[in-house]
Amino acid sequence: MDTATAGLALKPKDYKSDIKPVWCPGCGDFAVLNAITKALAFKELPREEVAMITGIGCSSRIAAYTSVYGFHGVHGRALAVAAGLKAARPELTVLVAGGDGDGLSIGGNHFIHACRRNMDLTYVIMDNEVYGMTKGQASPTTAADWTRSKLTPHGTGIRPFQPAAMALTAGASFVARGFSGDPNGLAKILVEAIEHPGFSFVQVLSPCLTFRPEQKEWKGAVQPFAGEATDDPVVAAARLQADGPMATGILYRNPGYPAYRPVSEVSARVEDYEEEFAL
Repeated sequence: MDTATAGLALKPKDYKSDIKPVWCPGCGDFAVLNAITKALAFKELPREEVAMITGIGCSSRIAAYTSVYGFHGVHGRALAVAAGLKAARPELTVLVAGGDGDGLSIGGNHFIHACRRNMDLTYVIMDNEVYGMTKGQASPTTAADWTRSKLTPHGTGIRPFQPAAMALTAGASFVARGFSGDPNGLAKILVEAIEHPGFSFVQVLSPCLTFRPEQKEWKGAVQPFAGEATDDPVVAAARLQADGPMATGILYRNPGYPAYRPVSEVSARVEDYEEEFAL
């Protein structure tokens, strides 16, 4: 880790690595990267005190494009890796990033249990409703009647997941939705997500113009949630249904919900267990 700028105020560009992103032109993930680095700069977090953990997919490349500590893990396991890191190094600011496929398909089980465990992590899912890296297959958030994929030419016929509703139901104590077309607004959401003392989930509507060119229309469809964030999950659930899947902003936060705290003291030694099995 370069310590030349340690103790100095860092700018968003200082949180970016020298590796040039290989996302397609027009990909929303460029703006998500900008929003993340803006949020880190606003928080003035030393780079050596931040970790970015990612899974597999287009969006998960983001770990390589930042200058903080990073780990590019296996498919769907980013939250498991992040939880282990946070348990071992609770003083670190740990961000987790991935896509709708990585986080909600193979990683879906980790996702719901991370929400209910409420460990102090910030999880960003860049949702483009398609598997972009593997050339345009339907993902868990793809509409049932989407027919552009050669694998599902008649649509999937399966109801799509609603990530924010899943996070709320599973017990996340901070739930928000942002739009990559509003990077400044997304950066503000991420600042509050990082500051929140518990599991923060941020769904980002991030268009894939290569395989979902119709998502250009998202810019004219997004609108803010009606009302301020609530700490009542019932109110939040009703607002999700009423405002629809294109509403953005902070939906729910409950700072009073106790965050998971790993046991800080070892209560047993390996030798104690070995004695039980001694012949």
